[in-house]
Amino acid sequence: MLWLVLLPFRLLFTLLFGLLALPFLILLLPFALLLWIPFVLLKLTLRVALTVVMLPFIALLVVAGVFVAGAAAAALFVPVGLCLLVGAALWALLRPVRPAAF
Repeated sequence: MLWLVLLPFRLLFTLLFGLLALPFLILLLPFALLLWIPFVLLKLTLRVALTVVMLPFIALLVVAGVFVAGAAAAALFVPVGLCLLVGAALWALLRPVRPAAF
């Protein structure tokens, strides 16, 4: 429970030392960026290389997915087409015959 009593002092000293360290951090930021840039370039290079390597496999998966979707659509529309064909035949057979008007 003592930590709760001392919390305002901890926050005050953290803020004070943070403000004291801020000018040093601003001065050291260009050096940190100078060390960081090669790793960013390496990350970018690896991502581009991985993309170039994986692109043919992704294209094959997309083509296979299109074929599977087409087969699924055909399998879905065969029963629907048969039902439409039976319905059209029943409609043609059961409609009342009207004499032609001259």
